[in-house]
Amino acid sequence: QVQLVESGGGLVQAGGSLRLSCAASGRTFRRYGMGWFRQAPGKEREFVAAISWTGSSTYYADSLKGRFTISRDNAKNTVYLQMNSLKSEDTAVYYCAARPDSYSLFAYDYNYWGQGTQVTVSS
Repeated sequence: QVQLVESGGGLVQAGGSLRLSCAASGRTFRRYGMGWFRQAPGKEREFVAAISWTGSSTYYADSLKGRFTISRDNAKNTVYLQMNSLKSEDTAVYYCAARPDSYSLFAYDYNYWGQGTQVTVSS
């Protein structure tokens, strides 16, 4: 069992930046691919970014490339999502997810999920 806890969400002005953190506990000695997803009211949960267990490989939703950056610090058992140039449409609950071995672009491939952290972007 792996437990994931997101933090760092909040209210930010459009054009601003925010860094989300996902702290992992449990079987953190395992090799896990990690992903960030988000869900806005009335919308499906969508893929944001993913990273391999080594941190050497990343993948982003096309619409977010250049604004969002995923990274991880395995020594701290933490995954980050740096969000820059935030827009109102980025408002959503952001979720951290984990799965054994490789990362995935698909939510249904992930075994473990955090409870989410709210990000609200105002104009």
